[in-house]
Amino acid sequence: MDRITIQGLELFAFHGVNEAERRDGQAFLLDIELEADLARACASDALGDTVNYAKVIKCAAAAFCGRPCNLIERAAEITARAVLEGFAQVEKIRLRVHKPDAPVKLAAADIILEIERERGEIAQ
Repeated sequence: MDRITIQGLELFAFHGVNEAERRDGQAFLLDIELEADLARACASDALGDTVNYAKVIKCAAAAFCGRPCNLIERAAEITARAVLEGFAQVEKIRLRVHKPDAPVKLAAADIILEIERERGEIAQ
């Protein structure tokens, strides 16, 4: 399986359990790793034969920022599902959500959630 990786997609959203997070929002970074068979694109050199990462970025941003969630786990699930449903060539997605400004009492450089979903195994 071939991979396309989108690293450090900067998004602003209103996810979190704290009132301030839901009211003020915060920056998130997404790393998106897609697995797909890209052999046809390698042979044809045609955009229509690959996974258009510009469209994946738009899809992921719309899904992630679409509605506030209490948990980044839920926001990640919605995003992974949207990409799998929107791009038939994608067989697997690994999504890392960075929440560098998470409201924790001790200093932490980053909080990262990672989920992995495969076509046909999307949680309901």
